[in-house]
Amino acid sequence: MDLITGRHEAERYSGSGRVWGVYALDQETGQVEAHTARATILATGGAGRVYQFSTAPRGATGDGIAMAWRAGCRVSNMEMMQFHPTCLYNLDVKNFLITEAVRGEGGHLLNPRTGHRYMPDYDERAELAPRDIVARANDSEIKRDGLDYVHLDISHQPPEFVREHFPNIHEKLLGLGIDMTRQPIPVVPAQHYTCGGILIDLNGRTDLPGLYAAGECTESGLHGANRLASNSLLECFVFGEAAAADILARWDQFDAPPAVRGWDESRVTDSDEEVVIKQNWTEIRRFMWNYVGIVRTTKRLERAAHRIDLLTGEVEDYYGHFRVSTDLIELRNLLQCAQLIVRSALQRKESRGLHYTLDYPELLSGAQDTVLVP
Repeated sequence: MDLITGRHEAERYSGSGRVWGVYALDQETGQVEAHTARATILATGGAGRVYQFSTAPRGATGDGIAMAWRAGCRVSNMEMMQFHPTCLYNLDVKNFLITEAVRGEGGHLLNPRTGHRYMPDYDERAELAPRDIVARANDSEIKRDGLDYVHLDISHQPPEFVREHFPNIHEKLLGLGIDMTRQPIPVVPAQHYTCGGILIDLNGRTDLPGLYAAGECTESGLHGANRLASNSLLECFVFGEAAAADILARWDQFDAPPAVRGWDESRVTDSDEEVVIKQNWTEIRRFMWNYVGIVRTTKRLERAAHRIDLLTGEVEDYYGHFRVSTDLIELRNLLQCAQLIVRSALQRKESRGLHYTLDYPELLSGAQDTVLVP
């Protein structure tokens, strides 16, 4: 829910920003508990669920990024959201990824309305172009023709070849009534990886004493403005180990955590308006997809910022009056991350890597990080 810092100490007030742990909701009891520690590591994943279409797991709601920002950490490059070009379009299966290897082994992207293979129109490398180019092409075809999806077709290859190379995908699709050896696969671009996040150094240290972070919730400098496949493993393993090693090396320098104040629920009641959470959650994911997605404009970003301002007031009012639930906590954090993404995108006046805006299509001469300061 939130980080415990010096201002939550029970016997004194400290504005040092020293982190002593977290307030967290016990989902079984419904009680908020304080978990204190000498050192705290955020390994909370990305913020992919801020978008309508995402390959991210259900819990990727940017909790660690939002918590760190509220506590006083800088965040960086939040506008750099990677979109995977080919996620299965299915109303029941939300985040099944169709690997890039399907295109690598000869799969073609087709406009389902015309049957036209369109990638050669966008890039001389056709289906083998980088992820961001293919994702933008898919998005362009969908938006231009009012489509729900595009087709990824490898049925021109021998059936044995397809089954041998993609046994898991073939089996999964058969269960959904799609035989990829004989028919095309409906796909849409989907948010895939959060390249920005909490600013850390090479030891995984954040701006706040006692707080470390590792993995997708961070901006480690590893990805830059785009991400290569499997760099997520590198980011998790290398920076996870670096954070652990630094904590062990400095363990004797860390003070024992002080007594901290418990969570105050004296002024809240049980909610009788859960529909508000669901409505706001749906609205955020939809306008983020439409306004802050693969292709952006300043006007769309400003519209998103306006909606975020309105929703922030609603959510904070709700948060202050009712007992917290998992959905409410995640909605609050999701909205915070949406705001950080939009602010970062408005700040970058160029198109670089994963941030593509029609208003500033050119690349500036020097690469700079987008750093937001609380």
